[in-house]
Amino acid sequence: MKTTPAQILREYGPFTAEAGVHGVSFDGHNVWFASGDRLNALDPDNGTIARTIDLPAHAGTAFDGRHLFQIAEKRIQKIDPRTGAVVASIPAPGDGGDSGLAWAEGALWVGQYRARKIHKVDPETGKILQTVESNRFVTGVTWVDGEMWHGTLENDESELRQVDPQTGEVRQRLAMPAGSLVSGLESDGADRFFCGGAGSKKLRAVRRPKP
Repeated sequence: MKTTPAQILREYGPFTAEAGVHGVSFDGHNVWFASGDRLNALDPDNGTIARTIDLPAHAGTAFDGRHLFQIAEKRIQKIDPRTGAVVASIPAPGDGGDSGLAWAEGALWVGQYRARKIHKVDPETGKILQTVESNRFVTGVTWVDGEMWHGTLENDESELRQVDPQTGEVRQRLAMPAGSLVSGLESDGADRFFCGGAGSKKLRAVRRPKP
């Protein structure tokens, strides 16, 4: 396992009107981030907010290619991004202690912050299908090219970690600079991670290491 410094490519914000940057997702064009009482679509090229959807957005955000999924306290809501309507809802596995959210392999992957776990969840029923253990607090979760990554935030320090999706074994770590905390995590499917910056009200683009 190797640990390398994270390379920050760009910082967005601070978004002064927001309650902080929490969950993060990417729809192929915009970066969606959760900020307490709304979802925000950020154009990563020019750094402007393209649109917002008013709804509870307390933690992780995901996109399955058609719908957004958003943790709202003890529920995961399925949202039509065109209209902003909530079209379905399932219970969140952590009963309010949930953090990150990702879509992969036809399922939702839900981080549990203090429980240091990531659950694979049936998106229709909320049933837990698999659990991956971590040895650090889990924030954001993402998948890219078959790799599972998650953010950590513990003792005022953050890392991005690639882990074995079966065993949770850490394969590589990116150490974030001091003061750059990670509350949400998403890959753009290529060479960037987008990281929610928690109470800094910032969002950061981080270079993904080449396999």
